[in-house]
Amino acid sequence: MDLKDVDLLDRDNYVDGVPHEMYEVLRREAPVHWHLDPDGPGFWALTRYDDVVLVNRDNELFSSARGSALIIEQDEESLSQQRLMMLNMDPPMHTRYRLLVNKGFTPRMVGQLEERARAYVNAMIDNVSEQGECDFVTDIAAELPLQVIAEVMGVPQEDRHLVFDWSNRMIGADDPEYQGSPEAAFEASAELYAYANQLAAKKRANPDDDIISVLLQAEIDGDRLTELEFDLFFLLLAVAGNETTRNLIAHGQLALMDHPDQRARLIADPSLVPHAVDEMLRWGTPVMHFRRTAQRDTEIRGQRIAEGDKVVIFYISANRDEDVFDDPYRFDIGRTPNEHVAFGGGGPHFCLGANLARLEIRVMFEELIRRLPDMQPSGPVQRLRSNFINGIKHMPVQFTKARRESAPRPYAVS
Repeated sequence: MDLKDVDLLDRDNYVDGVPHEMYEVLRREAPVHWHLDPDGPGFWALTRYDDVVLVNRDNELFSSARGSALIIEQDEESLSQQRLMMLNMDPPMHTRYRLLVNKGFTPRMVGQLEERARAYVNAMIDNVSEQGECDFVTDIAAELPLQVIAEVMGVPQEDRHLVFDWSNRMIGADDPEYQGSPEAAFEASAELYAYANQLAAKKRANPDDDIISVLLQAEIDGDRLTELEFDLFFLLLAVAGNETTRNLIAHGQLALMDHPDQRARLIADPSLVPHAVDEMLRWGTPVMHFRRTAQRDTEIRGQRIAEGDKVVIFYISANRDEDVFDDPYRFDIGRTPNEHVAFGGGGPHFCLGANLARLEIRVMFEELIRRLPDMQPSGPVQRLRSNFINGIKHMPVQFTKARRESAPRPYAVS
């Protein structure tokens, strides 16, 4: 492939899998590459690990708020609302917001979820174990993060698949299966936003022990989240805490099925699961890029970046950087060191839910290798048509039928 053939904006290039050959060309020939955009001003594509980490951490020079963290161009009215979401903030506003929401994501609060997460996983496995086949994405991978993030947010069981549908429509704006369009995505976000507002009113009137109740009461020096800030955080959490972990679990299982030697190694030594989780994160990086905007003229690798230029950092490429990862196209559950950037590579925007995601993925694979160790593909994998989310929509699998471990019950486990 030649440099002139690289097109990171064409979503059709991602339907059959991440176009790693494009990123490889960029890392080798143009690691700071000016990428044309027929619908916008163009952007600098950064594909090397060190550059991605540099830009991700330097929020003073590379702003998340000025043009948002999304690659698409937005008008000022849209940006003014986007800047109220943590993803699109710069310090000091981001620092203040992060201190408040951290109150709900302490290691102790996340740790309390492990028992319930394991119960959810086993209930999901019970629902398919006697069938010997399922759609791994919709029946297993999608259910765990949905149930856990709904648990975190205090969403009643009967409303949880509404959250799933809204997040699908928001992320699937470019995928025909989800009736994708910018208008549908906007409608879904408005519905989710309204739901958050109603739920918050109920939680303020009757606080519970869920993280949302904690966030509504969180206070630092008399400062609390405003109603609008909370609603937008709920929206961010519903999508980020659901879509990303779902897709990582799907990619992790696919990698194990594609690399039977590594799966056999994991089954023989389950203590490797935490290491395997990190390799899955490197291998199947769910969020492929974020955008920053240069606050002043600067240079990267001798290339002049002008103030106001759009700079897009590709985590999916950084995690295959040959200068950082030995044999990066080899899936190795024992890889060490493994300083992947699936959670953002440090800095103020390091993923708030990293510990929660690690917990969910670890518990999922501890139970899968114990109960359904011989899972194999039984049909084609269908991927999300997106250059932003590295998503798997459907993955039919088959396995040796196994007995249930508990009586049938709803996911509202106790």
